Amino acid sequence: MGGAALYKTCQLDANESFIKEYAPLVKRIAHHLLARLPSIIQAEDLIQAGMIGLIEAARNFDEQKGATFITYAGIRIRGAMLDEIRKGDWAPRSVHKNTRRVAQAMREVENSTGRDARDVDVARTLGVSLEEYHQILQDSNSSRIFAFEDLGVNEEALDCPTTNPISGPLEGLQRDDFKQKLGVEIAKLPEREKLVLALYYDEELNLREVGEVLGVSESRISQIHSQAMLRLKSRLVNWK
Repeated sequence: MGGAALYKTCQLDANESFIKEYAPLVKRIAHHLLARLPSIIQAEDLIQAGMIGLIEAARNFDEQKGATFITYAGIRIRGAMLDEIRKGDWAPRSVHKNTRRVAQAMREVENSTGRDARDVDVARTLGVSLEEYHQILQDSNSSRIFAFEDLGVNEEALDCPTTNPISGPLEGLQRDDFKQKLGVEIAKLPEREKLVLALYYDEELNLREVGEVLGVSESRISQIHSQAMLRLKSRLVNWK
C-alpha cells in the first residue's frame, strides 16, 4: 500500500473512531432539544445536523481560545441543529404577521399607559377576544423556535468564546451594551413571565415541567413564554 493510500486509510479510521466517541454527545443534545420543540421535528434530522456541527468543531477547534473541546463542540453541535430547524420554517405567513402585530400592540399599550401590557390590553388593541389572543400566542410558540437568538444575541455572545474575532472596539461595546440592555429588560418583565424564562432557560426545564412547577397547563406556559419573548422584542425593537 502506497504512502498516500495508507495515510487516507488511517485518516478514515481516525474519523470513524472520533465520530463513535462523540456520537453520544450529539444524541444527548438532540434529545434535550427535542423535549423543548414541536413534535414535527424528528430526532434523526437533528442528529444528522449535529454530526455536521461536530465535524466542523473538530476542524476549527483552537485550544488556545480557552474552552475545552467538549464545551466548544456542544455549542457548535447545538448551533448546527438550530440552523437546520430555522431552514425549515413551517409557520404559515399569518403566524408571522400576527406575531408582529402582537409585538406592536404591546409597544403601543406600554407607551401609552407606562405599565406592562396585560393580556386583556393587547387583545383589546388587536380587536380580538382574549381566547383568540391566547391562540395567537400558542401558534407563535408552537410554530417556531423562540430563544434569545431571536432577539439578536446567541450563546456565544452571552458567555462563550467565539472563533470569529471582533472586527473592532465599537462592535464589542455594542454587543456588551445589548447584553446589558437585555438583562435590564428581562428584570423588568412581569414576575410570572420572568419565572417562566428562568425555569425554561436557566433550569432547562421543558414547558410541561415548568407547568408542573407553577401548577398550570403546558399550553398556558407556552402562552406565557411566547408573551414574554414578544414583550422583549417589542421593548428592544429600536436597538441597533
